[in-house]
Amino acid sequence: MKKKWVPFILLVGAVALFISGCGSKNTVGNGASEEKKLHISFNPGPYSDQFKNGVAPYLEKKGYKITYKEFTDGVQPNVAVANGDIDANVFQHSLYLDSMNKRENIDLIGAVQVPTPPMGLYSSKHTSLDEVSNGAQINLPNEPVNMLRALNILKEVGWITLKDNIDPLQTSVNDITSNPHHLQFVATDPAQGPRALEDVDFAAIQGNFAVSNGMKLTSALQLENMTDPFTNVVAVDSKNKDKPFVKDIIEGYHSDEFQKYIKSNPVYEGYKLPSYFK
Repeated sequence: MKKKWVPFILLVGAVALFISGCGSKNTVGNGASEEKKLHISFNPGPYSDQFKNGVAPYLEKKGYKITYKEFTDGVQPNVAVANGDIDANVFQHSLYLDSMNKRENIDLIGAVQVPTPPMGLYSSKHTSLDEVSNGAQINLPNEPVNMLRALNILKEVGWITLKDNIDPLQTSVNDITSNPHHLQFVATDPAQGPRALEDVDFAAIQGNFAVSNGMKLTSALQLENMTDPFTNVVAVDSKNKDKPFVKDIIEGYHSDEFQKYIKSNPVYEGYKLPSYFK
């Protein structure tokens, strides 16, 4: 009888040990506290430095082990969060996030706003907006939401007029109602804006791509009047909104350490600061 029962008892014990071992490897994403792991991604731009220098130290003091990933497009990092491959990403504003949710049938939310460099109108051929000529070429982002931002800058400087109540998710050059300078528009991937400067008269470039290409925000001939929907956010899956790691990320951005880092660093001059900044 002993020979028949001992293997069974050993098997039960092995299974129990296996289950116990699995339980000790839970990450921050599912709420366990044994190992606080955070996997976060960024696109080219200033947001990685902001996080690593201003937020990560706060989280590390709370016991987090942080790993990083970088993407160069706007689809993959959002799908990765939705699939649970990463916990959060930082690169986009809420209107763009909404468009990705609809396009990819996912449900991400903005957990907290982050300091954001505004889009600007730049030129390597002209030093003044007064130098616009008939037929001048203007580079615009080819994404509808960000194209609307660019068109609003052109409207602010008096170069075009626009329709009222434009749908940000459907914006196109067809929303222009008057173009007295007969401007020619070249729409490219937003990341190509800095490279397009050599080929066009003016380019509307998103702040993160300007910064990542060594361009100073203060060198723009015109910066956008940035509103909250265009301020970038930390994106997380909506099902995780009440998880401890999300709350801790929010606390990290709200912390005195982070705000001191941003305010004392001249590289962030010209950034739109979230309302929680003191």
